[in-house]
Amino acid sequence: MTRFESLQQFINTHFSEQSCALNAITADASFRRYYRLNFENKSFIVMDSDPKKVNNVPYIALNKVFSEQGFLLPSIIYSDEQQGFFILSDLGSTHLADLLDDANRSEYYQQLISLSAKWAKTPKAPAMNPYDSDFIALELDIFKNWLVNDFISAELSTEQQNIWQTSTSLLINTLLEQPTVTMHRDYHSRNIMRCEQQWAIIDYQDAVQGPLCYDLVSLLRDCYFKLPNDELTHLLEFGYDEFKRQGLITNESFAQFKYWFDLTGLQRHLKAAGIFCRLYLRDGKKGYLANILPTLEYVIEVAAQYPELYDLSDWIKASVMPKVQQRLKEEQL
Repeated sequence: MTRFESLQQFINTHFSEQSCALNAITADASFRRYYRLNFENKSFIVMDSDPKKVNNVPYIALNKVFSEQGFLLPSIIYSDEQQGFFILSDLGSTHLADLLDDANRSEYYQQLISLSAKWAKTPKAPAMNPYDSDFIALELDIFKNWLVNDFISAELSTEQQNIWQTSTSLLINTLLEQPTVTMHRDYHSRNIMRCEQQWAIIDYQDAVQGPLCYDLVSLLRDCYFKLPNDELTHLLEFGYDEFKRQGLITNESFAQFKYWFDLTGLQRHLKAAGIFCRLYLRDGKKGYLANILPTLEYVIEVAAQYPELYDLSDWIKASVMPKVQQRLKEEQL
């Protein structure tokens, strides 16, 4: 029996097969597959998450944790954990990414900053790993291994190796010096949904205990959408005030907060650029290649603002970007 036939069998145990309509939804960056199920004028989401490829334990455990904290998440209605089949509540099709031309955009972002501060205060749960120095370094290596070594086939010179080591050490230390909070880890426009005038959060299963500014960076320096600088500055100031109001920071100056925000963004964007390459090279997903250059531009632009990171900015601008552009040209992008 194929996996899809097993999935159909699972669905048929809960819904009569004569009146079910199953439609594929575009898959995300993970190994999961999603379908929309229509049954008697009601809509559900079916998730196929093969336990041989994906650890579903955090998805299930953290669904309970965050739901109990009052967050709107997809409800798990039926599940076959052994096979990795789930029937979820349907939160609709409207993501923050679909509302970015809306006149109320800044207001939406402010609401989501406040929501992220509430999320940050969620009590630590066993399913949340620590986002420690080894974890952060492993993620930075994704950039070096998948983008530099594999995507553009470049070898680092001794000088470039030193730049990389010095820069990543600084980024790791800066992430670790921040207050540790509950972190979504992918809090961006494609993982935030608008459902019946509420904000719903999806893809929460990778939540960890990590640095204060990480989710704020994910939201405001989104790899898929760039806010104008003046709007970003306004929202960052709002975030600083909101984090103070909710007790996440106390004596830190705005300058310190912005430094944390900027360097946290560098770590996230280096990792993300590497992941986009990995999705293509390992998983055959070409759709993310277009996001590599905008993500690297964040790194160049932000690193150029800090003397201790000038060399990182220059190396990526002069050596990495041209090779990425050439490779993308070869891929006809």
